[in-house]
Amino acid sequence: MLNERAQILLKTLVECYIHEGQPVGSRTLSKFSGLDLSPATIRNVMADLEERGLVTSPHTSAGRIPTPQGYRLFVDSLLVVKELDSMSLHHLENQLHPDNPSRLINAASQLLSELTKFAGVVVTPKRTGAVFRYIEFMALSEKRILLILVTPEGDVQNRIIFTDANYSQTDLVEASNFINLHYAGCTLDEIQGRLHGELKQLRHDMTCLMNAAIEASGDVINESSEAVVLAGELRLLEVNDLSENLTGLKKLFELFERKTMLLQLMELCRQAQGVKIFIGGESDIASLEEFSVITAPYEMEGKVVGTVGVIGPRRMAYERIIPIVEVTARLLSSGLSQQ
Repeated sequence: MLNERAQILLKTLVECYIHEGQPVGSRTLSKFSGLDLSPATIRNVMADLEERGLVTSPHTSAGRIPTPQGYRLFVDSLLVVKELDSMSLHHLENQLHPDNPSRLINAASQLLSELTKFAGVVVTPKRTGAVFRYIEFMALSEKRILLILVTPEGDVQNRIIFTDANYSQTDLVEASNFINLHYAGCTLDEIQGRLHGELKQLRHDMTCLMNAAIEASGDVINESSEAVVLAGELRLLEVNDLSENLTGLKKLFELFERKTMLLQLMELCRQAQGVKIFIGGESDIASLEEFSVITAPYEMEGKVVGTVGVIGPRRMAYERIIPIVEVTARLLSSGLSQQ
């Protein structure tokens, strides 16, 4: 445990470093801490903080900067989170009103990046329930049919089906009415189980269309089964702390490309209550050692279905970014539940 004087000096040091990006010296700490301490006393406190692993001295400067452990103590015990400013709040509210789920999720990742100037990330919900809410067939040309599939979440997916036979629009309407009546709202396993016994009783043309519809539905599920939506990755190239660390950025962009480990990290966050923060190596992902990740789960109809987050440098304005992530998760939950 740190005494009050050490806490105030550590808090001042972290805030000054986040704001200025330069090692913080005794004179700056004396000026902004509000403590009436001699330079010698401040240096002694700094030496103690350095011994505890909370600050470190760059070789080129007499000042000090926070370590990941110092950031962690600051975030857990010393940080005063600000309310989201009204302009940012109104911007989020205007963009995250009830809408198509795909558009809402993409908008959320874009807004997170736009408001923080870092990378915004949203993990989409796993699709494990019904295959489709409604389907429709539309004749395009000879042996080419457009399948329009509306998912249970309201997404509209289009697929072109190539058939061996020609179908009139009347045939296609009849087929879509039959499929919607008997199979809408069922899971893929339920549909396949029923079809095993029912296909023999259906007309050949209906069987072909049914198989094509189910195959396309399976493709939609596979394509959308829990994905990471990223926005603003290139903004990280503009961050001074990161632009000088090309090796670290390369590792991060490789992580963005593979996404598997990022998904695993976000899955851990989904199980947390409220905002969760990983600083540096706390994520156990080597690619994120120089970065911080701030996340919050979002819900659909009262059930947690995904996670939103921001990835940026360890030197970020946590007091401002935490409420951005928190409010985005809340508004995304509201928009998805009302659509």
